[in-house]
Amino acid sequence: MTTSSSERGVSLGMPELPAPAYPDDVRARLEADAREIIARYPDSRSALLPLLHLVQSEEGHVTRTGMRFCADVLGLTTAEVTAVATFYTMYRRGPSGDYQVGVCTNTLCAVMGGDVLFETLQEHLGVGNGGTTDDGKVTLEHIECNAACDFAPVVMVNWEFFDNQTPESVKRLVDDLRAGRPVTPTRGAPMCTFKETARILAGFPDEREGATDAGGSAGPASLTGLRLARGESAPARVVHPREGGPQDAQRDTVHEPSPTEHLSSHDAPQQTSASDPSHPAGPAAEEGE
Repeated sequence: MTTSSSERGVSLGMPELPAPAYPDDVRARLEADAREIIARYPDSRSALLPLLHLVQSEEGHVTRTGMRFCADVLGLTTAEVTAVATFYTMYRRGPSGDYQVGVCTNTLCAVMGGDVLFETLQEHLGVGNGGTTDDGKVTLEHIECNAACDFAPVVMVNWEFFDNQTPESVKRLVDDLRAGRPVTPTRGAPMCTFKETARILAGFPDEREGATDAGGSAGPASLTGLRLARGESAPARVVHPREGGPQDAQRDTVHEPSPTEHLSSHDAPQQTSASDPSHPAGPAAEEGE
């Protein structure tokens, strides 16, 4: 004896209808941009990643309509496009805020306070991981690594760095974003919305004044391996001599950073976070403590 799917409580449902197309004016504009992107590659399929950023810049996330558009202009199936769009976390699959606030919760950032930052923002904004505030301004998410360990704990907003954060500094940061007040990253280009960021990632020029001249670099700790690979002498260790050992082996020179050198919380003992000088995070412990 067999039972039907309805008797087993299984609903097969109806097949999903094809995604709607963009309005004619939007499609014409996107097709012009797509032709410019595709022309950069000898194989049109290679243009899929920037094209996904392009459609993301239209609606703030990659919609079924956007994936259908990419498939049409590249001669791919929607399944092939979907496989790529769902693999990379930089492509949003649902509506999100103007500002993507990512808190690194990987090992070093977590140890340095990243978990506390994330919990603080969840409570302050009233959203969970991947949630967006009611005003549509901020989407909060935890990120496994921002590749900026020497500035831990690190927060990124639309992929721009905010280094050495504290609970108070991140609350002010998101409050400023929601209020429309100017926000300046620790390093890198000035802030822009997520849609604008997506268009830049699609490969189009950043038209904002001074944006391309804005720079940022890794901290001294990150560059040590590169210097050694070039045959340069190792930089002075930033430590203080421990008591009770051979003094000549322990009196390493303390590195004095130049005014232009970007400090991190690990470059030298600092009383406060570099990004939050008015709110002390407590004295920095010396190495070995």
